[in-house]
Amino acid sequence: MLKQELTIKQQQKLSPLQIQMIKMLEYPVVEFEERIREEMEANPALEEGKDDSPETDNLGEIDGDDSLQADALSDIYDDYAMDDDIPDYRLNISNASPDDKHETIPFSVGITFHEHLEGQLKMMSADEKTRQLAQYLIGNIDEDGYLRRELDAMIDDIAFQTGISVSEEEMEKALALVQKLDPAGVGARDLRECLSLQLHQKEQVNSVAWATRIIDDYFDQFTKKQHEIIAKRMNLSEEEVREAISEIIKLNPKPGNAFANPAETLMSHVTPDFIVENNNGVLSVQLNNGNLPELRISPSYHAMVKEFVGNKENRTSANKNALLFAKQKIEAAAWFIDAIKQRNTTLLQTMEAIVKAQYEFFLEGDETKLKPMKLKDISDKVNYDVSTISRVSNSKYVQTEFGIFPLKYFFSESMMTDTGEEVSNKEIKQIIQEVIDAEDKRAPIADGELTELLKERGYIIARRTVAKYRDQLNIPVARLRRSIF
Repeated sequence: MLKQELTIKQQQKLSPLQIQMIKMLEYPVVEFEERIREEMEANPALEEGKDDSPETDNLGEIDGDDSLQADALSDIYDDYAMDDDIPDYRLNISNASPDDKHETIPFSVGITFHEHLEGQLKMMSADEKTRQLAQYLIGNIDEDGYLRRELDAMIDDIAFQTGISVSEEEMEKALALVQKLDPAGVGARDLRECLSLQLHQKEQVNSVAWATRIIDDYFDQFTKKQHEIIAKRMNLSEEEVREAISEIIKLNPKPGNAFANPAETLMSHVTPDFIVENNNGVLSVQLNNGNLPELRISPSYHAMVKEFVGNKENRTSANKNALLFAKQKIEAAAWFIDAIKQRNTTLLQTMEAIVKAQYEFFLEGDETKLKPMKLKDISDKVNYDVSTISRVSNSKYVQTEFGIFPLKYFFSESMMTDTGEEVSNKEIKQIIQEVIDAEDKRAPIADGELTELLKERGYIIARRTVAKYRDQLNIPVARLRRSIF
């Protein structure tokens, strides 16, 4: 029986200008420079030079429905920054004098893991939407090669950032494409899937086929070393099970780490987005402007519009259309210049808040001085949304006297010691990594023993939390470390 229903669904849509503003926050300095150059090529009213031109509000009105209102273009900034509350000096890219010289510390790395994946993606056959989703997924893969985030969370992010609706099926299709990339196992969501992906890409000789089935169907028994149960259920001999396990031993549990070998890759440079300087114990933060040009609105375009506005007697349809075009370009240029100003303000305020929160680290460079800090902590200090802080922190680096660090490095969860002191979970993870690195592989340390060891050092932590941190470090359980890794 057919039935009509009326449903109400609330959906958030972002305007094209809002989307542009969001993307500008995400650009690291090198990509942002390219974006500026592209805008200058596309908009003849935007040119390099000191901005000493009059405001666009004084251009006058052009009759007709096509006239743009400059005030409407600035409305989208209300949620991003409040200029009235920002001192003038904060709006500059650098607070240094023109005579000061800042040398960027060269930070040489191999071609990044993500660049390696994106290069392969360009060579693969796929429709445009699947390719874009695959590129988004690559951006969420961690340095070990794993995709830790839930697909549903990423679908929600895409809807918020772009207003584009993506189904779970479309995301799974894009993930399947990513999981075909080299190195084998990349894009896995857990260790079992990582090993399975690697085995499925091998020639399925008997030992590999057995190993594949063990990982796919009997992974729990495999991690518990229940080889007899596996042999019985798969109708294999003990020797055949050993052959299968031998194939599993050859696999890489961290495919991302296997790629990062600077000695075998071409060299590139990471350009820091921020510079933190220590002046006798007083820290200062600057945006690294690199080769960013100073922009202004073309004086010739201003003159063209003013001449038209002042010469009402000789207006024709043709020159009116030309001047409408000119005014639109001027307003677009004014928006772009203001957007850069807003971007600089947002980036500076965010970085200054990070430096204040991690002041001891920036003074001493000691990782143990890092305090627990979440995106929301910075969001609350600068009055921006958490998603804005996330965009600022993503793919950006800061230069310090101790080296160059990604902004993500400074964010971590907190734990409580037996003295009531709050410490970063980075500190606990570092201890877990060091203890496991130094363990006797013939008798690896179990999670319960790790828990007791941490307790002896003053860290009150549950066994399941230790297991979670170990898993986040992509370290297998003790039984698996003894028999395989």
